[in-house]
Amino acid sequence: MAYVVTATVPIVLLELMADDRTVRLFPLLILLPAFPAAVGTVRQTAWAVAWVLVVITAVLIRRPLPSSYDYGIVMLLALVLGVLCVVTCHWRVRRERELLRTRSAAVALQRQMLRPLPVLTDRVVVDGAYQPVETDRLVGGDVYEVVASPYGTRLLFGDVQGKGLPAIGAAFAVLSAFREAAQREPTLTALVDDLERAVVRHNAFAQQTGEPEQFVTALVLGVDTSAETQAVNCGYPPPYLLKARPVMPVELGEPGVPLGLADLSPRPRTVSWFPFPAGATLISCSDGVTEARGVTGAPYPLEERLADWTDISPWEVADHLTEDVGRHTAGEHRDDIAALVVRRTG
Repeated sequence: MAYVVTATVPIVLLELMADDRTVRLFPLLILLPAFPAAVGTVRQTAWAVAWVLVVITAVLIRRPLPSSYDYGIVMLLALVLGVLCVVTCHWRVRRERELLRTRSAAVALQRQMLRPLPVLTDRVVVDGAYQPVETDRLVGGDVYEVVASPYGTRLLFGDVQGKGLPAIGAAFAVLSAFREAAQREPTLTALVDDLERAVVRHNAFAQQTGEPEQFVTALVLGVDTSAETQAVNCGYPPPYLLKARPVMPVELGEPGVPLGLADLSPRPRTVSWFPFPAGATLISCSDGVTEARGVTGAPYPLEERLADWTDISPWEVADHLTEDVGRHTAGEHRDDIAALVVRRTG
């Protein structure tokens, strides 16, 4: 309301100071309620409309129009536009409230699906930071899971294409399949094949209900008694080995296609091996970190930042990373931010 009053003052002063009665500036006042209608409450918009009508009436008493017909046209136009502003503001506020309720429910559902951190198994300790994006497109689709199986500890890092409730549905399908198959399948490739079939089944059901089909980028790790760790990469950003010089992504070879798109690739998914000895630490970052952009469009310097934090505790790196990404993007997150630290136990 304050900026409506502030904007009124120069318009009224110029109107009263003008000598030429053929040039009238007061009709500009009719547009002022549009500002509180766009950002304010319904009450603020109604007060702005009333204020504009009073000011226009006062100006016309001081500098009347040539005829009463012109006066009626101006007042009618101000009243009609004012009512439209109030109605528009009411619709916007109601939509924002509905969106907030839906988003809050989606975020709560997403958090219930994911295991609380930290997670401890006989092979690894997993901790980190996870910040779901909360925009008009609702929440994102980043997922993670850690399962202690007879074949070692299996880890899943994934990102469902898209956002909102459809993405949460696909994420739930992947998590459920992983929790079951990680205990049953002796090989990592068989485990990933189960995840592929789960996404395909979910997409078939989504197609029947008219929802969009989804694909899932994922990284599946298997940590057993060997000093090396198995990995199947389905289009997910590779992890980084902390304390390494220089800081570079772990070499996993050519990534496979995302889950749900295996029929489009002529090559089957394969297992890669990389050194992950006892006491070593990995950090896995989602594309909300690796593809973060600053206000100028500059990419986030992930490798440079990780190299600067080699002297701090690995458990502090994730918090430092999410805070630094927030500063780099000025708080404008376009995707979930997940930074998960995996430390190999003895």
